Amino acid sequence: MNESTQPAGDVRNGTSRGSQGSRAGDPPAFPDPVSSQIMQRACDSTGAILAALRPADLDRPTPCASWTVRDVVNHILGGAGFFAELAEAGTVADGGEDPDFTAGDFNGAFRSQAGRLVAAFNAPGAMDKMMEMPIGELPGSVCVWIAAGDIFTHGWDLAKATGQPTDLEPELAGALLAQIMLLLPDSMRGPEGQAPFGPRVEVAESAPPADRLAAFTGRHP
Repeated sequence: MNESTQPAGDVRNGTSRGSQGSRAGDPPAFPDPVSSQIMQRACDSTGAILAALRPADLDRPTPCASWTVRDVVNHILGGAGFFAELAEAGTVADGGEDPDFTAGDFNGAFRSQAGRLVAAFNAPGAMDKMMEMPIGELPGSVCVWIAAGDIFTHGWDLAKATGQPTDLEPELAGALLAQIMLLLPDSMRGPEGQAPFGPRVEVAESAPPADRLAAFTGRHP
């Protein structure tokens, strides 16, 4: 998939500027230390959804309007590899388009990439390491939230598309929502194909946290 044409919600195209005008060189500060736990939990949640997919699901539409289930699966696996390399090396080489992971054992491939991803963000110094995102350098303590949010929210897309429960990991979803509200400015929102995120969708405050996270990032729960 060409990252320049990815639909709303592609954090690899730069969604991590602070909502109050933070510059790439002046990232938002978080009050609590971050570890690989948030990443492990996001990967576990999405891994369970991937494991429940059937071949017949792959061509179903998803909340990402221009993507099928197949496209979202490929993005999740490609994104896991991208963020693992980012955490390991601090930058990501241009490797071209991702392969079609659904042509093989995508569950096994995800388990492998998720293990690498968690290990990379759990490595000594990873939270302080500066990492080169498309919008500039950010510390690992910020990138870990961006990466976990991407994997978790696209897992929600798959659950929604395939009739699986979308009330995913309420505590984790609430934590991710609190951070994305700090990181996502209105300037990153716009029509499909023209901005990384769609307009915020209003939902009841009583909605499950994962649905509120999806709505905040432009999905319709």
